[in-house]
Amino acid sequence: MSKISRRRSRPEIEKTPSDLTLIEESSFINADSVHVDNKVAEKNSTESELTKSNNSSLLVNQPSAIKWKNWYVRSVMSIVMVSAFMGILTAGPLWVVLLVIMIQTMVYREVISIAYNYTRNQDRVPWFRSMNWYLLGTTNYFLYGESIIQYRTVYLDQYLLPLAQHHRFISFMLYCIGFVLFVINLKPSYRYQLSMFAWTHMALYLIIFTSHFTINNIFEGLIWFVVPVSLVICNDVMAYIFGFFFGRTPLIQLSPKKTWEGFMGALITTLIFAFFFTGLVAQFPYMTCPVNKLTTNAFAQHSCSPNLVFVPHEYKLPPPLMTVARWLVWREVKTVWVYPVQFHSLALAMFASVIAPFGGLFASGVKRAFKIKDYGVLIPGHGGVTDRMDCKLFMCVFSDLL
Repeated sequence: MSKISRRRSRPEIEKTPSDLTLIEESSFINADSVHVDNKVAEKNSTESELTKSNNSSLLVNQPSAIKWKNWYVRSVMSIVMVSAFMGILTAGPLWVVLLVIMIQTMVYREVISIAYNYTRNQDRVPWFRSMNWYLLGTTNYFLYGESIIQYRTVYLDQYLLPLAQHHRFISFMLYCIGFVLFVINLKPSYRYQLSMFAWTHMALYLIIFTSHFTINNIFEGLIWFVVPVSLVICNDVMAYIFGFFFGRTPLIQLSPKKTWEGFMGALITTLIFAFFFTGLVAQFPYMTCPVNKLTTNAFAQHSCSPNLVFVPHEYKLPPPLMTVARWLVWREVKTVWVYPVQFHSLALAMFASVIAPFGGLFASGVKRAFKIKDYGVLIPGHGGVTDRMDCKLFMCVFSDLL
């Protein structure tokens, strides 16, 4: 017999239905695992791309020519705005109130416009923009009327007393008129019109109502307006400076240019600035006295019974701080005179550094949603008015409640 004939052929193994099921399941599992691996790879690729994008957005990684040009433009405009603010502050409380009203109106206009322009091709509600301004006027009438009634800064009782007695009823009826007109003018595409109506009310709540607390702070004493605003400005400036020179670690994906280095550097410097700046401002009655006359100014004589937080107290230093004081001034210091309001300012500084920036992040989220870079182009290097006021919205509310 030949070798071939002597070889036994290997019997074929018959596959049972259960074996076929196992093979199909294993193939499906392999396919699913490959699909999952592809998803993981895509996710990792996306994360790496986002990381690269964030790193390229950091100020330290931008080309020197562009970076320093932006630095110059922002610095010049910041000096101009701070100088204008100091001039208006010197002119008196009336001009400060008018400044707040002007800023809130400009912010309201920018916020309403981005939603209105984004949906340009939608069916328009007749007189809808007029409706926005009507609701703004109604809200301001209610809020500023409340402030005038509460603080009695204007004494025209023979003319305003009837309005003051029925102020809330009149305000409510004015709002009802606007609401009825809106409903009457509703047309098809209701979702767009109702979304714009909701957007208007969000703007009124976040901008106009918070500005009302700013006005109240001014009437309580200019220091309660100047210090919170200055702390937000300080935090914003120092976050930019620390991020400009040292920023390496992105803080949040929503705003790629913000860094942990800028956040921590701004926090520390704002706390230091708050303590010493408040101690300086608390020495002037023009800043600490409640506003009884809107037409006064910084050059007039001011006197009032000071609040206890504006009366300096002597505090004994603990041993660690005595050591630090000896190292700083080269002599032994056991006690210091401090205004109690300086400790209040530390709470304000913490809020300005930790919570208030989320107002800016919220504004950044709105810009991402509407695919715009800035809210406007009024301030070179900064954008619109909203881009500079976003962090101050909640700060004025916290100052009033504190």
